[in-house]
Amino acid sequence: MPLPPLLTTLHTLPRSARDSLLVVLAAALVLLPQLPHLPLWASAITAGLLLWRALLAWRAAPLPKAWLKALILLCVVALTATQFKTIFGPAAGAALIVQLLALKTLEMHARRDAMVVFFLGFFSLITVFIESQSLVTTALVLLALWWLLAALINAHRPVGQPRWRELLRQAASLLLWGLPLMVVLFVFFPRLPPLWGLPTDGLQGTTGLSEDMQVGQVASLAQDSSVALRVRFGDGVPPAQQQLYFRGPVLSHFDGRNWTATPFTPWGRQANNPPVEALEPGPGVEYEVTLEPHRQRWLLTLEATPQPPVLAQRSVRPSGQAQWMSPQPITEVLRYQAQAILRFRYGEQLTAEEQADLRHLPADSNPRTLAMGQQLRQAHGQDDQALIAAALKHLRTGGYTYTLTPGVYPSDTADAFWFDIQRGFCEHIASAFAVLMRSAGIPARIVTGYQGGERNAVDGLWTVRQSDAHAWTEVWLPGQGWLRIDPTAAVAPDRIELLQRLAPPPTLFSGTVGRMFNPNMLQQLRANWEALNQRWNDWVLSYNSTQQSQLFNHWNLSDWSGTRLALGLGGLVGGLLALAGAWHWHRWHQRDPWLRLLDQARRRLLAAGLADAPWLGPRQLAQALQNQWGPSSQSAQDWLLAMEQWRYASHSSPRPSLQPLRRNFRAVRWPPALKK
Repeated sequence: MPLPPLLTTLHTLPRSARDSLLVVLAAALVLLPQLPHLPLWASAITAGLLLWRALLAWRAAPLPKAWLKALILLCVVALTATQFKTIFGPAAGAALIVQLLALKTLEMHARRDAMVVFFLGFFSLITVFIESQSLVTTALVLLALWWLLAALINAHRPVGQPRWRELLRQAASLLLWGLPLMVVLFVFFPRLPPLWGLPTDGLQGTTGLSEDMQVGQVASLAQDSSVALRVRFGDGVPPAQQQLYFRGPVLSHFDGRNWTATPFTPWGRQANNPPVEALEPGPGVEYEVTLEPHRQRWLLTLEATPQPPVLAQRSVRPSGQAQWMSPQPITEVLRYQAQAILRFRYGEQLTAEEQADLRHLPADSNPRTLAMGQQLRQAHGQDDQALIAAALKHLRTGGYTYTLTPGVYPSDTADAFWFDIQRGFCEHIASAFAVLMRSAGIPARIVTGYQGGERNAVDGLWTVRQSDAHAWTEVWLPGQGWLRIDPTAAVAPDRIELLQRLAPPPTLFSGTVGRMFNPNMLQQLRANWEALNQRWNDWVLSYNSTQQSQLFNHWNLSDWSGTRLALGLGGLVGGLLALAGAWHWHRWHQRDPWLRLLDQARRRLLAAGLADAPWLGPRQLAQALQNQWGPSSQSAQDWLLAMEQWRYASHSSPRPSLQPLRRNFRAVRWPPALKK
């Protein structure tokens, strides 16, 4: 079967061009897992440099001048410093390393330069795990590692034309040989504080939720279907979907357009959450959360969770607003167990100063909403419950619309919602309702988080996505404390009761995929993929010191000292290496001794520059020696012909010993090896 034209051309390229293309391809695969975490300009520069180097190799063109490479280097460093305000730190360093890797390929004209590219590539693969340890990232890193090893093997075979398939097969073999050692180290090596959970330069959460909310911000998350957290409920009937409110940042300060959270109490000073009173008897709802990294300090817990969540290697503390906080930003997948009370009352005590702060509105802000709140107060007197009910009824019957695209809001966002635009997403509605409550003299604030979720039929876990991001209002009433009021339910009851999300407008890609594949099939594929991801979280990312201790207890290793465990681990690793060596020795000595001796001769000739030595028989090797070295190689030619005669000529039984040929092999004058 003839090769495609591109592969035919690739096969006929000079060795140096093929080697350069192999290294460039390995560098491109190193870039692949970095793409989601690099600025667009850095990805474009890196891809452009690699493409340029590939074209130079393909056309056998000269490498760029030193001054041009220096200019590119200065631009790369300047852009990195401008983007990250530094060239140090995890994010800036990872971006810079990838670009330097691509730039190094432009001066790669010797094996020494290729070695620098390889080491930069291996180091760059490590930096990927600072940003993500997902299953997809790991698969891409393994793919890049495979090609890097193949290119490294190729660099150590300077003679001949090694085929890419052969190089990849040998690299895969090395990876498989290293797999048992990797598993042993993963299971037994002491679980230190998370190596990859390094603090990052910016603490803006990848969830989109943060300690401030601008009206219109949460609506952008409805177009993101990535996973925010997964929940496994304990024994018994899980809560109804409309009861699943996962509490995130609590926003109490309003400047007329933006809501911001109360600053955190310093970690050394204790802040207590308000006591929670259960309104129904019972033990509560036990649940376990697997939280994706969001680079903020707050944990997402089901309302209300009065006791601190249980998690390994971290302490938690209350925020003072029914939240639980971590001492460090959450930069890795985090798992914790907790118990929630779904019908509760809390926060009955507020000082006069706190009540005044929670009624405060900026001067000259939202005047029409202020007048509306005062009218409601006059109409209902001191009956706060009736006032709230009237406001919710106005939302239900006033022609308000729940939408992802309400248009641009002016500075007086509450006035615009109540009287002009009358369209909005959950944060528009919750913000306008909280401003109205404050206008009527009722302390109010915004809570952001997630509401709802869907059960994965494959593993039974509840998946909460970014598209489940939600904002609701809390009001404070004397004698009752804080009450959750979700005004979105008054405008769009199906959003809360039936969990019907607003779908973003279809894109060209999503529309094409929807027409090509059955939606049910896509849903099933997604469920299976997310269940597989959860297994990865369970078995790999969540393997901590607690689980390691449980495993050691199961194997009766819990009483081992650190020294004894290190010796045992070293012995186990040494035993595995010895087993691998014994297996290799066994396979080698199981081979035909005549073939082993001929292979030694082939290696001598390959080192001397005979490129086709691995595929030639004894007579063909002798002829190649005659053609290339002439009479000076006569002794080697005679030995090869004697090898052929021993193998294929008729002999009396038994066949004569191979020992004379072994002795003569050492006496043969083989052509000298080429100098590298």
